[in-house]
Amino acid sequence: MLKRSWIDSANDAEGEFPLNNLPCGVFSTRGLPPRCGVAIGDMILDAARAEEAGLTGTQRLLQSAKWNPLMAEGPAVWSSLRKRLTDLLAEGAPDRAAVEPLLVPMADATMHMPLEVAEYTDFYAGKQHAQNVGTMFRGPENALPPNWLHIPIGYNGRASTVVVSGTGIRRPLGQTKAKDAEMPSFGPSKRLDIELEIGAIVGTPSQMGEPITTDRAQQMIFGYVLLNDWSARDLQAWEYQPLGPFQAKAFATTISSWIVTREALAPFAVVTPSPEKELLPYLKGDFPGNYDVNLSIEMNGHRISTTNMRELYYSAAQQLTHHASSGCSMRTGDLLGSGTISGPGPSNYGSLLEMTWGGETPLDLGGETRTFIEDGDTLTLRGHAQGDGYRVGFGACTGTILPAPDYP
Repeated sequence: MLKRSWIDSANDAEGEFPLNNLPCGVFSTRGLPPRCGVAIGDMILDAARAEEAGLTGTQRLLQSAKWNPLMAEGPAVWSSLRKRLTDLLAEGAPDRAAVEPLLVPMADATMHMPLEVAEYTDFYAGKQHAQNVGTMFRGPENALPPNWLHIPIGYNGRASTVVVSGTGIRRPLGQTKAKDAEMPSFGPSKRLDIELEIGAIVGTPSQMGEPITTDRAQQMIFGYVLLNDWSARDLQAWEYQPLGPFQAKAFATTISSWIVTREALAPFAVVTPSPEKELLPYLKGDFPGNYDVNLSIEMNGHRISTTNMRELYYSAAQQLTHHASSGCSMRTGDLLGSGTISGPGPSNYGSLLEMTWGGETPLDLGGETRTFIEDGDTLTLRGHAQGDGYRVGFGACTGTILPAPDYP
């Protein structure tokens, strides 16, 4: 049920940022540097100034332009801050007079990266996507790799090129090789794509050499963002054997401006799909693990796909558990991409590669067609969990493709 706020815009049943949400971001306004803020309706509560005023119950956790210091404190502190902010912003709050001057209209704010990304790992946890891609390249009989139903497959990406929504993305340069060519060539990617994903953000760390349980992994996750794993399919096809994705994925990853906390998503928890093969004990857990979050993709303002986070075969906690199972240390600010989230049909696929089936069936964009992304195209991911009279939204995850740079 909707928690009512004294901020009227937060009580809109179709708004993304009611009192039930309170996502975490970093914003700036004219004349003031970036700082931590919390979305409420069409406003941002300046969390840094609220902390300075003694309103948050925290001390110097919100003063840097990133949420990492708070995330490192763990679930008890996260929950305490969330409760305090809820009390400050709830209808009839006694501290309204102290809080009101700390509100900034979203329309006047510029958003920045909400965290410092320590490491970035991208998984391949959506079965329909894995099935589709495998069918295209290996045929339906060998679509899934032999290990796919046993482990969450992933690769280590580039934290240095994770950017916030609204950042322009340069078309990448790289090597490709035509089937009938003797030599590869170098130049701009011609088969540029997106991948609709959810990113899990690690709050509390683990130590090197220390495996973790799925239950602990679930508690380590601070929150979630929308994530667009931009992909150069032609570069990927040439380079990925034998070691997997490299330059085709390294050039950019876009995340939403707002981190929706695990606690805000808790009412929407659902179980992951029943495994087709029994999982090893370390990947099992006694909690739902996944979330009912509606997702969509827009291309130049045209909605081209809808799906849901519940389609993921492996939950973020299972991904995190497997990541740490060898003794790999996890750090505050680690970002785990889910892999492309595709549903059962073409209108539910999470990449253009799937929607156009490798470029064979162009998309209709109301007078224009696309097989892959062209310069100037804008891609937007959206997501929200639907409650009783309210929504918990992520805001937009948007990027526009800019022409490739000239090679030096």
